[in-house]
Amino acid sequence: MGNGALRELTKKYVHLIKGYGVDDWGAKGFDSKEFMKGLASIQGLPICTGCLKGGGNDACKIRPCASSRNITGCNECDESMACENLEELQNVRTGAIRVGMMIKTDRDGAHRQRLVKKWTAEIKGKFPNCLIDI
Repeated sequence: MGNGALRELTKKYVHLIKGYGVDDWGAKGFDSKEFMKGLASIQGLPICTGCLKGGGNDACKIRPCASSRNITGCNECDESMACENLEELQNVRTGAIRVGMMIKTDRDGAHRQRLVKKWTAEIKGKFPNCLIDI
């Protein structure tokens, strides 16, 4: 959530809901005002700018560790499997995996580019009418 993807998605929902006038014709029992409040709440979540840049969730358990090692994130750590924050890290990664996001696991830029191409092809396969700009 800290990367802003959820915030951007909620902005699109707000735009669609307002554009289609769901207030006027929405499903019976759907409280669009409460739904919009929920979307606004999600949009208020802090963006994580990276462990060395500050910002993000004040209660982050990962940032102090990465900052003390002067690394930008856990993907640069050689001790990730012995990490005291491994459970927290797995929670973050599990959430990202559940929604189909890529996770930084190595420092190899070429490998990341291959993953982006693979992911883009998968998305285009699932959603052929979706425009993807990379």
